[in-house]
Amino acid sequence: MRTQCTPVPVPMVSSVAMPASRFTFIEAASPLHDPKSLRSLLDGYGRALSSLGGVKAEPGASHASLPRVVLVATGGTEQVILDAVGEVGRLPLLLAAHPGHNSLPAAMEVLARVQQLGGRGAIHFLQGPRDEQGLRELSAAVGDVSVACALEHARIGLVGAPSDWLVASMPSQGDVRAAWGPEVVPIDLDSILRPSDEGEMQRAGALAADFRRGALGMQEPSEDDVASATSVHGLLKLQVQSQRLDAVAVRCFDLVTQRKTTGCLALAQLNDEGITAGCEGDVVSAVAMLWIQRMMGSRSWMANPSRIQLDRGVLSLAHCTVPRSMVGSYRLRSHFESGLGVGLQGQMPVGPVTLVRIGGARMRELRVVDGILLCNTDHPDLCRTQVEVEVGGDVLREMLARPLGNHVVVVAGHHAARLRRWHTTMIA
Repeated sequence: MRTQCTPVPVPMVSSVAMPASRFTFIEAASPLHDPKSLRSLLDGYGRALSSLGGVKAEPGASHASLPRVVLVATGGTEQVILDAVGEVGRLPLLLAAHPGHNSLPAAMEVLARVQQLGGRGAIHFLQGPRDEQGLRELSAAVGDVSVACALEHARIGLVGAPSDWLVASMPSQGDVRAAWGPEVVPIDLDSILRPSDEGEMQRAGALAADFRRGALGMQEPSEDDVASATSVHGLLKLQVQSQRLDAVAVRCFDLVTQRKTTGCLALAQLNDEGITAGCEGDVVSAVAMLWIQRMMGSRSWMANPSRIQLDRGVLSLAHCTVPRSMVGSYRLRSHFESGLGVGLQGQMPVGPVTLVRIGGARMRELRVVDGILLCNTDHPDLCRTQVEVEVGGDVLREMLARPLGNHVVVVAGHHAARLRRWHTTMIA
């Protein structure tokens, strides 16, 4: 029996502050060109690049954590550029060319060689130092590479092994690193299965009180259940801090079987604190959530595709770990399958959303689609937070014919074109 579909028309708040993109740039100029006219050219373009957040660097200087742009000032600099940028890696080389001094042909020769070597790159042609459109496109490209740099230096803690049922979502650490950049850090599951000490329980009590105060109601769990569930947050936070983690993927069902509690509140809270957190040890979804956070500064929700209505083009999604910042209101419920612990039954706002799933044998495939969140539901046989999203029948047929795996990541707003562009440039 289908339960009532309840729209929640309140604004969705899911963003965290993101720093402006910074980058380094080097100038490549042949000594054969007139120094005076060359200096004027370099100064003009240098000021333009600095206005975008660029910092001039000497060739060969190491700034591994920042994107790098090469201002191709003149021709005759091809080998100089290749020597300056060093070994071709995962991150694309951004070349800024201009109309004079054989800049464009030099840039084309360099990029051709980079591509022959298996690298990536792009030429951004500037009509002049005040070419606003060209500078905007270069700035957007720098932002994209900044995301790739951030992922390259990210650390994802895998707490326990992936859940046994994720048979298509168990990539090797090497595949994650090669395709997307993050390092996967194995963490002993016992780190969150152990009892919390007195100080940790005091902090858990304060967080539990905060969850209770914010809830519209508490149906199955007791206050002790909420305190036990929030104690997992402190144990995970210790690992985040000691292991310098940007994200975690947690084998959370062992909490149910061994501690008689759940990780739902802990993971929801970590996401609200800007620490990407996924359940079931699903590293694939954790990478997608971390990517979304780095791209848009947005929190996201990992959910199960639960029901499909092909005639309406509607997909139902459900899970219990939704961040509180993504919902208009919530209730504290028990864990759906076991009746133990605490899960969140959030009411998500209607409006535009994007569904994201990465996968494939080497984690290089992407399915991303814009949709409309129509309403919330309350089916008794699904995880507690439930939504219906309109994506179209063709999308649903493709999902059924060629699934990339179980979980789908949901983020507020329409971002499919931007995410697809980044993926094509950086991964595909």
